[in-house]
Amino acid sequence: MSNYLFIDLGSTFTKLTLIDFDKLTIVGRASSPTTVETDVTTGFHNALKLLRKNIGEVVNYEKAYACSSAAGGLKMAAIGLVTELTTEAAKRVCLGSGAKVELVFSGILTDSDVKKLKENDIDIILLAGGIDGGDKKTVIENSKILARLNLNVPIVYAGNNKAIDEVGNILSNNKIEFYIAENVMPKLNKLNVLSAKNLIQKIFIEKIVDSKGIGNLSKYLDAPIIPTPVSVINVASLLSNMDEPVVIVDIGGATTDIYSVGYGHPKRPDTALIGLEEPLLKRTVEGDLGMRYSIKGLLSNLSEYDKDLLNNKFDLTLEIDKRNDNVFYLPENKNDSLIEEHFASLCASIAFSRHVGTIEEAYTHGGLVYYQTGKDLTDTRYLIGTGGVIVNNSNNKEILKSVLTRKDKPHELRPVNPKILIDKGYLLSAIGLLSQVDKKKALELLKKEILKKE
Repeated sequence: MSNYLFIDLGSTFTKLTLIDFDKLTIVGRASSPTTVETDVTTGFHNALKLLRKNIGEVVNYEKAYACSSAAGGLKMAAIGLVTELTTEAAKRVCLGSGAKVELVFSGILTDSDVKKLKENDIDIILLAGGIDGGDKKTVIENSKILARLNLNVPIVYAGNNKAIDEVGNILSNNKIEFYIAENVMPKLNKLNVLSAKNLIQKIFIEKIVDSKGIGNLSKYLDAPIIPTPVSVINVASLLSNMDEPVVIVDIGGATTDIYSVGYGHPKRPDTALIGLEEPLLKRTVEGDLGMRYSIKGLLSNLSEYDKDLLNNKFDLTLEIDKRNDNVFYLPENKNDSLIEEHFASLCASIAFSRHVGTIEEAYTHGGLVYYQTGKDLTDTRYLIGTGGVIVNNSNNKEILKSVLTRKDKPHELRPVNPKILIDKGYLLSAIGLLSQVDKKKALELLKKEILKKE
């Protein structure tokens, strides 16, 4: 027997995928509501029962691996020096670690910032600021403020290397749990994310999982639980080796996540790239754009024009409340599915506007020039959709088309003509988990089940 079980503890549903490791075939799938309010193992065993029913036999597996975004996933605060530079770099490190960035601060923490830190349930704080050999005052002052707060939250310092000793002394003298990583931006506009990212994931595995009770599942597993976004990032990493630009859109109940693979450098010779350099693998998370838990955040992002447009089709407030009040709500008819499609398309488009690069034209003494900020994703080869609403909606490709190039957003460098693919079996997280065991087989399964399916 060579069956491997892959477990995805979602904010709403726990999804199981049983794969024959040797033959690289899907043996069976099942899902059941995530029971994070009591014990996630209950939901896991419920899903196992359904899996047994689906395959018609006892579920036997040689190894099991899991990822989790239950209980809100990994929630972080990012603190930097300048909003456009080290603060943005710190934010990107958090996102690349599979976290949801709840709070972002720049400069010396204010009383208002401190209040927000106290009120939010943060798992890890990333403290950055200053290039190596640059400003030390801000990170030192912020370390003093954090030490006084005594939030009982691990702090990862990834700022100016010349301030490490002073920051370390301040935190250790106040008995604050802290870790030292390499500077997230050692030189101006140059990112260095790997050290801090690996450290954050290590803390997640060792501390955060157990503190939420999700660690009860560990006795059934052959490796530590990882954040679900890290599993999808693993898939993006596999795709990056194919040297073809890829975008993944994941619309969930709580967030809309966008992943892009490719550097997105300017396509035109007369275009200058400005701002912080873009990573090969980029992830953005929008906590105010979701289909259930954060559906009211979607409403606040709509223009009056969009609200009027939707209200002509259905009662917007009623449909928002229906989904907000019952996070396990499922469409019951064709009209419900159409409403889901509208909401999902808006989530995807708004989230993508925040992810994709833009281009602006300017007139100089030398004539017309162009300035690009962020990634140019116009030549995206594959556009992959995942998440409940995309997987289960019959018009899922129409949802994904909302991220394509648009006449009303001419400055956004959106995909022009990608191949649109759907992760119909919720396989991305399973493939990402498999890649930790065998990258070659994971890529083979990805090509077999998703890239070449349609």
